[in-house]
Amino acid sequence: MGRIAMAVTAALVGCTDASKKRDLGECETESATADCLTPTKEAAYYVEQAEKYFNTMDFNEAMDDAPNYAEWVVRWEWPPWLLLTAFGAEHIESTDLLLRLYPSTIPERDCRFFEQQPFARCRVVFYYDDPSHEGRGCPIYEEFAFNDAGEMTVIEAWSDLDGLRPMGAEDPWAETEDIDRISTRIPGLGTASGQLDINGSVFASAAESDPVLADLHNRANNWMETWSAELDAAGDALWPDGCGWN
Repeated sequence: MGRIAMAVTAALVGCTDASKKRDLGECETESATADCLTPTKEAAYYVEQAEKYFNTMDFNEAMDDAPNYAEWVVRWEWPPWLLLTAFGAEHIESTDLLLRLYPSTIPERDCRFFEQQPFARCRVVFYYDDPSHEGRGCPIYEEFAFNDAGEMTVIEAWSDLDGLRPMGAEDPWAETEDIDRISTRIPGLGTASGQLDINGSVFASAAESDPVLADLHNRANNWMETWSAELDAAGDALWPDGCGWN
């Protein structure tokens, strides 16, 4: 795949959030988060998994060759998108099948490997077969976290637009410590098994002090209700706002 661009990031200067967690012993507990982990696969593996994810939504690619999802993979898409848009491998695969009724292609992709979680990060542009879009693309910045088995545990997306992406212009790949992302806040993903127990005591304890995790818990247990409410609230502004067409 010639269009894939891979880059191994240099070590960040100073003490990262992950190293602080290790120093405090947090990475040795059941609440360890994904950023406690280091890559267990070659760089190309993580980039390929990200590419496979986009292929499942691209009618020009092998749509049935899905990435290696964790059992309870989380797909979280920040506003103006609809937050928890899939929960669990079976759910994400079934929603991807439904998306084939709304054909898209993603010809513009730049996916890269990073030594720190999320190990794969992509800047892409979606194009949908929808006359109302008038051929306009939808730029997305997307990150992928993995467990030690190489399973994709969190898929996290933002509109790749000023004011909506999580990083500033001087940080094109969200490498600074102050990035507000959910993938490195979910307890359990940094353990040996790297699996999410959304209704377990470890998650409940973390959610007591983290409103985003509390919101994730609610949405995971009431997916159709909460997703439908987000869709209704977005209305006709969803695509223009999310894709920067306004």
